[in-house]
Amino acid sequence: MYKTILVPIDMSHIAEGKAIIDVAATHVGKGTKIILLNVIEEIPNWAAAEIPVDILENSRKAVHQDLKAIATASGLKMDVEVRTGHSYNTILDVAEEKDADLIIIASHKPGLQDYFLGSTASKVVRHAKCSVLVVR
Repeated sequence: MYKTILVPIDMSHIAEGKAIIDVAATHVGKGTKIILLNVIEEIPNWAAAEIPVDILENSRKAVHQDLKAIATASGLKMDVEVRTGHSYNTILDVAEEKDADLIIIASHKPGLQDYFLGSTASKVVRHAKCSVLVVR
């Protein structure tokens, strides 16, 4: 079994997030640590200057509380992380930082732009230093 499983969740796709938590539950062994992660995309400086600071902080707190609620509802003991950055880079950084040996990530049906730019899941698969399970 795995020691540390990283489960990135896109808060705009909660149903898929809950589904990958169910998948993570099937890979849990004694002592396995599950980390739920949400990455809030960075706002460009020119735009961030126009947004009140408390709005960004309140949004971050709300996402953290939503993730905690999802973790509690799952019945599994999980750590919750909310980070700011580019999705796939941050997922890879957290996986390395937390010494994850499995990343379980949801994928949507790719659109035309994904074939040219690559989706978050495909970038994680290509660059992760650990195993990656993609759930569709």
